[in-house]
This record gives sequence, C-alpha cells and structure tokens, in this order.
Amino acid sequence: MAGPDAYKALADPTRRQILKLLREDDLPAGVIAKQFDISWPSVSRHLAVLTAAELAQAERRGQQLVYSLTTSVLVDIATELADMAGINEPRSDTERASVRAAGVRPMVTRAAS
Repeated sequence: MAGPDAYKALADPTRRQILKLLREDDLPAGVIAKQFDISWPSVSRHLAVLTAAELAQAERRGQQLVYSLTTSVLVDIATELADMAGINEPRSDTERASVRAAGVRPMVTRAAS
C-alpha cells in the first residue's frame, strides 16, 4: 500500500512532470534540472520528496546522482484508486462470492446530482 507521502508527492505538477521524464529514461539530476525554469535547490527539493515517497530512486554514478522511476509505488496507487472507484470489482458470480466470503463489502456507487 502506498503511503501518504506518495500521494502528497503526486499532488505537485512539477513532481509529476519529473516522473514523466523518468518514465522515458534514468536521468542525472542536472539533466532533470535543465528541463525546468526553477532554481536548482527547488528541483533538488522535488527530487528529495520523490525519493522519500519511494516514487523515484537515486544512484550515484561517478560524480552524478542518476534518478530512476520506481514503478511499484505507482502501481500500488493505481490499484488503490481503481479499488476506490470500483473498477477492480469482481465480475463473475464466483468472484463476487469470494469477495463476500473474505468479508469485503462492495462499494456503493451513487449517481451524481
């Protein structure tokens, strides 16, 4: 399960953009910083928040810190959101019976007013 730090980290558009960059390739901190019109300390702080939330990880390669995306936490978040939205609800009678036997209550959906 993803911790609250991961959700807070994803709330910032700059951090989401950094994750999109890392989705394409592992990148040194300097390359990431050049993609933004903000100060280096600000980019550094965003990278620290992402690593603390385990959404990214840093590896020292020579004199550079190279960042990479950690997909496991993103998968956990996507799964949690799908569960909240009822997207992952079982479809067959057998699956529904399994869920009931496990003591999980189905989510009630309400029409928007």
